[in-house]
Amino acid sequence: MEHDRPIEAGIALVQHPLDAHWERIRSRLQSEVGDVEYRTWLRQIRLGDADGDEIVLLLPTRFLRDWVRNQYGDRLSALWHAELPAIRRVELQLGADCAIPTPTLSEIETPVSTKAPTANTNAGATGSNARAELAAPLDPRFTFDAFVVGKPNEFAHACARRVADRPSSPGFNPLFLYGGVGLGKTHLMHAMGLELVRGERVSVAYMSAEKFMYRFIAAIRSQSTMEFKEQLRSVDVLMIDDLQFLIGKDNTQEEFFHTFNALVDAGKQIVVSADKSPSDLSGLEDRLRTRLGCGMVADLHATTFELRISILEAKAAASGVAVPPKVLEFLAHKITSNVRELEGALNRMIAHANLFGRPVTLEATTEVLHDILKAHDRRVTIEEIQRKVAEHWNIRLTDMSSARRARAVARPRQVAMFLAKQLTSRSLPEIGRKFGNRDHTTVMHAVSRVTELMGLDTAFAEDVELLRRMLES
Repeated sequence: MEHDRPIEAGIALVQHPLDAHWERIRSRLQSEVGDVEYRTWLRQIRLGDADGDEIVLLLPTRFLRDWVRNQYGDRLSALWHAELPAIRRVELQLGADCAIPTPTLSEIETPVSTKAPTANTNAGATGSNARAELAAPLDPRFTFDAFVVGKPNEFAHACARRVADRPSSPGFNPLFLYGGVGLGKTHLMHAMGLELVRGERVSVAYMSAEKFMYRFIAAIRSQSTMEFKEQLRSVDVLMIDDLQFLIGKDNTQEEFFHTFNALVDAGKQIVVSADKSPSDLSGLEDRLRTRLGCGMVADLHATTFELRISILEAKAAASGVAVPPKVLEFLAHKITSNVRELEGALNRMIAHANLFGRPVTLEATTEVLHDILKAHDRRVTIEEIQRKVAEHWNIRLTDMSSARRARAVARPRQVAMFLAKQLTSRSLPEIGRKFGNRDHTTVMHAVSRVTELMGLDTAFAEDVELLRRMLES
């Protein structure tokens, strides 16, 4: 049960025999999360009382209590249980007089960075020029060269290139990128940042909307909001990833809105990403949605089969491991919604091949990736089988139910019947009806003929097996 009023100081008695245990747990936490995160979120926890199998920990504010509970509650319980097996539960509550001095903004990992002071800085440079630049966590792997361009993302890529070449161009400020998870928004933002900071051209601030909010709150609590505002508004390019996180956070939205206006008015570039277009981000203030939509809005569509194959081919070539085209085709068919997951699946196969010295095969792929493939399994329909087989042999879908008997049509039709018998629970007469009202004996003959050919022709057997693996549920 949550307690919204502070516990009286006299009730929150420190249990001295537990102090040593608590110190060891605090030390373990600090080593796990790092100094910056520990100072920001965990340093203010105080030991309360013990009640049977429960330990009470105290925090000074409701926000901090809720944050620690959500992010570290399970870990705190596990650490206490490991230290004292009798402890089964950790309760986080508000506690009076348990606050300690909060870290200043300079103590918190800052999100910005980039250009170092140049060697020819004037001796009369101002203090703002001489101040230490803020650090940007830009991933060097996410370059434009590493981004595979296809029809679903070519417009967003072109817009990102334009901003990287000429920031603050009319019509491209702000640049708003949107699309589903794992389609390349973050990759393009890092690529822009890396290109912009190359050669000390401009200073770039890149951070997630979540980090923007946490640092804004930390600045309020440490009474350093002016420092926070000045640091952000002194950069040339501000990049905010996953803006949808600010939905429902009115105060943070307000600060972002003012920062946005200050930078645009000063001719600085804004780049924002989200999972939806500005007009669809219900929960954002109208004035903010309007400003976000006044520049260039570019979406990244779901990937096509051709783009997924291109991504896999590039990744496989860079790894130096031989991956058969049929394996790439299989993965591109099975994992369709998320490029990140697609690349992760290929990475796992490559690591397996390197570790065990075994070639990458279809059989090994289905074995090593069984958990990922199972998550993408679905019920197969006869219509889908017909469509996949028709695409594979480059015939018309209508040929599946036509009266044509040419071998180039009849053989794929037989394969589709064979797969329908293998992968669906439909009866032979039902399958026959889906293929132009053919008799069930025609289906029986097709199953028998395909089985026979698979034993005689290895290449044909591989084609059928590939189709089955792509379709099976």
